[in-house]
Order: sequence, then C-alpha cells, then structure tokens
Amino acid sequence: MEISEKKEQENNNNISQTTTLDSSSTADIIDKESEERQARDLKAGLHPLKHKFIFWYTRRTPGVRTQTSYEDNIKKIVEFSTVEGFWVCYCHLARPSLLPSPTDLHLFKEGIRPLWEDSANCNGGKWIIRFKKVVSGRFWEDLVLALVGDQLDYSDDICGAVLSIRYNEDILSVWNRNASDRQGVMALRDAIKRHLKLPHSYVMDYKPHDASLRDNSSYRNTWLRG
Repeated sequence: MEISEKKEQENNNNISQTTTLDSSSTADIIDKESEERQARDLKAGLHPLKHKFIFWYTRRTPGVRTQTSYEDNIKKIVEFSTVEGFWVCYCHLARPSLLPSPTDLHLFKEGIRPLWEDSANCNGGKWIIRFKKVVSGRFWEDLVLALVGDQLDYSDDICGAVLSIRYNEDILSVWNRNASDRQGVMALRDAIKRHLKLPHSYVMDYKPHDASLRDNSSYRNTWLRG
C-alpha cells in the first residue's frame, strides 16, 4: 500500500510539473509574439501598445439569458495593437448615448473572450459601477484610455472592461483574473477610483464570475462593496 501511494504521489508530481511547464511555455510564446508584434509596429513607424485589444458588441434580448444565445450574440467589432490603430477605430465607434438598450460594449485583451467561462476569466470577477446615463460616456472613455494605455495598477491582472447600456442607467465593469486575491482586488478598486476621479457618492461592488454563473446574473447579489 505504501509503495502504491508513493507511486501515485510521484505521478501527481509529474503531472503538476508538466502542467507548470506547459503554462510557462504558453506564457513564453505569448511574450515572444508580443515582442515580435511590437518590433514590427516600431519598424513601421507606429506606437505599439503593451497589449493587443479587441472591441466586442452585444445586442441583448430583454429577459433572455441563455449561454448559447449570449455567445452567438457577441460580435467582434475591431482589433488594434497600436495607438494609431486605436484612434482610427475608436473615432468611428458609436457613442454610448446613441446605443439602444440593452446593449453591451466590451474591450478585452486579445485571446480573452468576454464570457464568464473563458479560461482567463473563470477564476476572476469584476468591479461594478453604476452611472446616470448622462455621464456614463465620459467615464467609459476615461476607462478605455486607461486600459489601452496600461495606466492602472495590477494591469496584468485585468482582462477587460464592459459598458452595459440599460434603460434607466449604464453599468461599467472591470474584469480581473483572480477573485481570491483580495489584495489585488482591492488595489484594482483603488486604482479605478483614483484614475476615474470617482466622487465619494459612487459605490463600487465586486462579484466573482462563479457567483454570476450560479445565479445567472451579472450585477445582482454582489459580494463585496467598496
């Protein structure tokens, strides 16, 4: 029995080491591709961003939330990896005030889909801020510029951001990778407040994505307030 248990432990260690190596290899590949992209952009006289980003758009059906229909409704708008590319596409995007309700605008790093179940999101969560419709566009633009310019603390932990256009209010959310890292979660909250210059009257709520999966809700039953 002891020999069998020892062998099982060795197998588990080997699996763990292999998984770690695979993760490291994937990270190395991503880093190398990013370096090559930035080198090409610099050679072309452009100003490369740290990350490549994608804008997505979702026109939601009121009262309907099934995973299949939601994934089908997510449409990729445009991707960019340079300052010049960002401004070319951003200047042509419709302003939030012109979008119908309910609509979601997503800005996510390349390789991360704006879905709770995505491998980069599944262990994370999001900070949520509710805005009156007359001011949401300005705060959304400030947040987009902060993400694209890599200006927020714990930026490597950020997956993306969403602006949810609703009937009586608009909701802005910032998604991060690790909901269990309380220090990182709170540091991200402070960075968002500081960069957006949020008035003290604004309240931020945090909700892990696994909780959203359980209650099938993005913004109800939040777990943390700050």
